[in-house]
Amino acid sequence: MNIKTTILTLGMASMMMQSMAQPNEAARQNPLLMKSTLPFGAPDFSKIRTSDYIPAIEAAIHLQRSKVADIVNNKQRPTFQNTIVAYDESGALLGRVSNILFALASADKTPEIAEAEKQAMPLLTALENELMFNKELFARVKYVYDHQLRSLKGEDRKLTEEIYKRFVRAGALLSEEKMARMKDINMRIADLQQQWGDLLPAATNDAVVWVNSKEELAGLSEGDIAQCKKDAESRGGKAPYAIVIINTTQQPIMASLDNRDLRRRVYEASIHRADGTNSHNTFPVVVEIAKLRAEQAALMGYKDYASYSLESTMAKTSDNVYAFLRQLIQAYRPKADAETKAIEEYARRTMGSDFQLQPYDRFYYSAKMKKEMLDISEDEVKPYFNVDSVQRNGVFYAANRVYGLTFKERKDIPVYHPDVKVFEVDDKDGKPLALFYSDFFRRPTKRGGAWMSEFAKQSHYRGQLPIIYNVCNSAKAPEGQPSLLTWDEVTTMFHEFGHALHGMLSNCKYNMLSGTDVARDFVEMPSQFNESFATIPEIFDHYAKHAVTGQPMPEALKEKMLRSINFQSAYSLGENLAATCVDLGWHVVKADQIPTADKAADFERTTLKNIGLLDTQVPPRYSTSYFNHIWGSGYAAGYYSYLWTEVLAVNIANCFAQRGPLKPEVGQAFRDKVLSRGNTRDLMQLFTDFTGMRQPDASALLPARGL
Repeated sequence: MNIKTTILTLGMASMMMQSMAQPNEAARQNPLLMKSTLPFGAPDFSKIRTSDYIPAIEAAIHLQRSKVADIVNNKQRPTFQNTIVAYDESGALLGRVSNILFALASADKTPEIAEAEKQAMPLLTALENELMFNKELFARVKYVYDHQLRSLKGEDRKLTEEIYKRFVRAGALLSEEKMARMKDINMRIADLQQQWGDLLPAATNDAVVWVNSKEELAGLSEGDIAQCKKDAESRGGKAPYAIVIINTTQQPIMASLDNRDLRRRVYEASIHRADGTNSHNTFPVVVEIAKLRAEQAALMGYKDYASYSLESTMAKTSDNVYAFLRQLIQAYRPKADAETKAIEEYARRTMGSDFQLQPYDRFYYSAKMKKEMLDISEDEVKPYFNVDSVQRNGVFYAANRVYGLTFKERKDIPVYHPDVKVFEVDDKDGKPLALFYSDFFRRPTKRGGAWMSEFAKQSHYRGQLPIIYNVCNSAKAPEGQPSLLTWDEVTTMFHEFGHALHGMLSNCKYNMLSGTDVARDFVEMPSQFNESFATIPEIFDHYAKHAVTGQPMPEALKEKMLRSINFQSAYSLGENLAATCVDLGWHVVKADQIPTADKAADFERTTLKNIGLLDTQVPPRYSTSYFNHIWGSGYAAGYYSYLWTEVLAVNIANCFAQRGPLKPEVGQAFRDKVLSRGNTRDLMQLFTDFTGMRQPDASALLPARGL
């Protein structure tokens, strides 16, 4: 009966959408509102038009409102089934449609997609406000929570707790006046994040450094020079060559550039991309978001936004986070100073005793120092890291050895961009498990960085297998040449696939609890742990093969390469610590302590100075004006989670090493006890269930980094 009602309602939603269409479109059904006929219910990008998104979102919003009205108007006593489950399922269609739109808004943001996203955001934010502050709906949820929670078990109990907490944390218990203000804040933040999502990619694209001659690119390999030529052509050809700025502060290409002035130009283009020293300035958006978040926290009775945000995490409080960070900073600081001194002394051997090392020199002289001390360079190893081999013979091979998964490319499934590949993932028993999309190459319409998300989450209740995607930003080689990765890009691919596995191996009843829908300071653990497979000899030997000859990396080169991974690793820890403290700095202050836009850069410097991390040689991995994690994504007051979960990941990797890193029974235990569980149990308990440890051991982090 429920299925019939859903089909009927979907049909009515589709008819409503068609009635709004132009006459010549009246006969066409919106594919976003129809159940996909593709395997797994995959989005049919061969049929979806950009003009379909807003009508589909409007129809899906109408459908969810109708379903919520049915819940509220139900005359029967509120129960888990007629209220909690009904609410969780009410947004299924809207979730499916918005997942597709937002996937493209990040990975292939054409002007048309940008406009659709711009129109969708206020509609979705208004609906979220409407639902979270629906008194009659919350009254029914609260009734189930108050009267039936004790009798519920397992995922039923957890779903009830999570839905109730979601309403409360949104402000359902606020007074009318505070509730009205919270609605306004939610709408404004959504608008500001939309602005951020438009500003930052434009700023990063415009920060490209134009180069007039090949001679200026001395030090780069022929492949890198060809890439610079291709990047220039794809961006309008203002000069024969172009150096594209990536999302992080430091730019890896500077490790090879002999031309010091060009290195300076690249570094300055990176750090000033969005700080108002050119035509792009994100600081006004930043400070307003920070003020509004602080006000949100105050409305909810918290001293600052970090306290509000961290309550539902493993860390619980900002005091706990700072205690964790200070422990690392104390151990890191002398190692970083020694590292900087060693690089400067090395540079002075060739540049003179008065040479002053600058941040744009560090990667260059560190690379030369590594070459001299370890007899290895990035250019020597890159030919062995062909993107296809890393994926198929590395990432997929590891998943097969550990979890028994197999991957079959599906060229019959339409994609949103020609660079995207689709794979069917089968379980060890041969049954279909998931659909996986990979989109690895950078383009002007893609935002920076790398990420995982899903077109559909796993849910037994919905009968839905997961449809997962990974997106990265590696350079695509010119036609006819292999696309090669740096070691950092290799580990990024393993990292993002760890997230993908968390989604693929989910074995949960309800959509809201499945996959990666866990606290920020747990969600990065499976991804960071999965990086450990990149260096296991059997895995490494299987993918590290020359892109032209197919020969494995010579043993001597492999040994040097693996030894070099932690060469001068204090830098990578320091840039992460600094970014973490920048994030917290913006979120542990009250609204009246937030600086004006013209003082935002000073605020960042003061924040770093106060905690002992102001160091021009080790700038934050992301500075305030281009810190997408905290202003455009969900990591506000949560960037610390990368370090926090790295501790969890190191502990788990040590368990694997002790028990057998590629033993299927160890992988199955990790799958059963952690990866399949989603948010169905206490997260610390999941960690304990697998490791046997009652608490994570933070002392393992620095040795794992070679410090």
